[in-house]
Amino acid sequence: MKLFKRLPLIATAAAGFLLFSGIASAHVTVKPAVSQPDAWETYTIKIPTEKEIPTTKVTLKVPEGVELMSYQPVPEWKITTEKDGAGKISSITWDATGAGIQAGEFQQFNFVAHNPGKETNVAWDAFQYYKDGSIVEWTGDEGSESPHSITKITTAAGVAEPADHGHDAAAGDQQDQKQGDAGTTDTTAPTPPAATDNSSTSVVQTATLVVSIAALVLSVISLVAALAKKKR
Repeated sequence: MKLFKRLPLIATAAAGFLLFSGIASAHVTVKPAVSQPDAWETYTIKIPTEKEIPTTKVTLKVPEGVELMSYQPVPEWKITTEKDGAGKISSITWDATGAGIQAGEFQQFNFVAHNPGKETNVAWDAFQYYKDGSIVEWTGDEGSESPHSITKITTAAGVAEPADHGHDAAAGDQQDQKQGDAGTTDTTAPTPPAATDNSSTSVVQTATLVVSIAALVLSVISLVAALAKKKR
């Protein structure tokens, strides 16, 4: 019976550990993680909600050397941009006009950008705003609690050709994009192909759910055993 007494503690500890691991890995990310110099790349930013309250706004800083050219309109999200002194987009913000990203959900936004012309690592600083006014700054280095996403710009062999590349495709994107004042939504932006989410977050979340259910079952079993012992 000593084992039965310890089951709730063991199960709860295991579930809590894996649940924490799942949350810790659910970072704001920008994909692809590898691209080519001077390419016109379709990027996807993925935002998971880690709290029990909705995410209502996300701001992404455009890294130095990267030119954001167009973005995909998203229902129930207002998209605004800020520009620097040279007239280039320095940040883009997605602001929820509806319910936002609920607890346990994630949202993806697509945009097209022109990569730097040389090999480098570009860091995507992002700011996640919750409904209660709290902000999570994804601006830290790798290994920190809130790291920014990194895209490696390289000519290394084996790097897949980007979906959008070449001067002609870029010129088409620029012509279609409205060059209005910052803060206007570009409704004529071309729709990039849907991004495929191959991250490990979904696997971790599934494992967390399975272990949590197992912990609940073990707790029920131990409770039944305890009641049976008292009746004896």
